[in-house]
Amino acid sequence: MNYAEIKYCDIANGPGVRTSLFVSGCTHHCPGCFNEIAWDFEYGKPFTQETIDAILASLEPGYIAGLTLLGGEPFEYANQQGLLPLLQQTKSRFPQKNIWCFTGYLFDKDICEQMCEKWDVTREMLSYIDVLVDGKFMQELKSLNLKFKGSSNQRTILVQESLAKGSPVLLF
Repeated sequence: MNYAEIKYCDIANGPGVRTSLFVSGCTHHCPGCFNEIAWDFEYGKPFTQETIDAILASLEPGYIAGLTLLGGEPFEYANQQGLLPLLQQTKSRFPQKNIWCFTGYLFDKDICEQMCEKWDVTREMLSYIDVLVDGKFMQELKSLNLKFKGSSNQRTILVQESLAKGSPVLLF
């Protein structure tokens, strides 16, 4: 897996001050995407244990609320495999910090009904994520008034509550 960028002290991609990891690789190719350069799976730098160690170090200060995953597309299968060690180590070391993830896939239809049925890594990845913003960016539904999302079709989902209920539970 490659990554496009890491933003330390990010305040745009979830509540509070966060570390945000932008993975490389996305097959959605949404028109108007803000990060088109990250569609290429080969773009950026290799994601290594040293990268994970740097992210973990950035999460240490008390003022850092958590970690955000976006891209590219974190739920591309190749990226899931690369992200799982980061998620495992983050939750183990910082259980009080929240993890947000942005995906163009739909939580219920694509991730739970399809990916979780095919890949164990998807189920485990979901077990570490607190909030998932799902749905492809749709330029015709773009709004600057939305909180932590780009278009009005996207949902902000409480993952653990949704898994327990068996259907999406929205944060807002």
